[in-house]
Amino acid sequence: MPNFPNIILYAIPFFVLAMLLELYATTKVQLKHVKGYETKDALASIAMGLGNVILGFASKILVLLALTWVYENFRFFTIPITWWAFVLLFFADDLAYYWFHRISHECRLFWASHVVHHSSQHYNLSTALRQTWSGGFYSFVFWLWLPLLGFHPAMILLQMSISLLYQFWIHTEAIEKMPRWFEAIFNTPSHHRVHHGSNPIYLDRNHAGILIIWDKLFGTFQPELDDEKVKYGLVSNINTYNPVKIAFIEWWNMLKDTFTGKKSFKDRFLYLIKPPGWRHDGKGKLSNDLRKEWLNSKKRS
Repeated sequence: MPNFPNIILYAIPFFVLAMLLELYATTKVQLKHVKGYETKDALASIAMGLGNVILGFASKILVLLALTWVYENFRFFTIPITWWAFVLLFFADDLAYYWFHRISHECRLFWASHVVHHSSQHYNLSTALRQTWSGGFYSFVFWLWLPLLGFHPAMILLQMSISLLYQFWIHTEAIEKMPRWFEAIFNTPSHHRVHHGSNPIYLDRNHAGILIIWDKLFGTFQPELDDEKVKYGLVSNINTYNPVKIAFIEWWNMLKDTFTGKKSFKDRFLYLIKPPGWRHDGKGKLSNDLRKEWLNSKKRS
């Protein structure tokens, strides 16, 4: 097993320094377009991040075992640990992340853990730390095709960490736009602000990890609009700073919808796999419904 470093742990001092610099910029420099930090919200995000790191020790063991099992028993090829393999893995991992992220918005079972990251009504570098406590135990299924191809599990875990590290800096309002060529290829603060928006036009858009090209290829790209300021948070905000509630409130709501009331077995199952907002009585609204209503209202106005 190659002994690659845990770059996320090494990056923690960088995270702290970057947040302090952003805090200084938003309070002392007073950037007009930046909302700034709210103490309780930032502390809740940091608490979620710490919980994710602690639980990550257990979930990463599970992930490593699953990746290794597939690699040792079912791989089609043996891809060497060399520079060109990391180039291939960069694109393969980013594609895996895109579909994981997209399905996490389109399937409630995965949304139950991913909603944590969208629960803040603020957008700054501390929001990047607001990570799930449960998703690491099952979201790895989207990466199982990589060891099947022949990528070594240690390489995969390293590239997953690189992707997570990249996505830290895009959680800010302090950077308005990157150069046009960069915006065209890579995920940026502008693209990711859209992803965190609860505005109907921004819902379930820009699922990119590092490369925004996947959203453009698969039809989920939405640029940040000058006349539509991003409103952060959820369509129905949870309004709590309690880390335990943030981590599990959607699990509770999902299981309550699944197992209570008079419903068919099919409808109970659909509450697990349908998108957030789906109701068995037809009264729910999905993000696509809200977007269509918004676009129609714009046409009438």
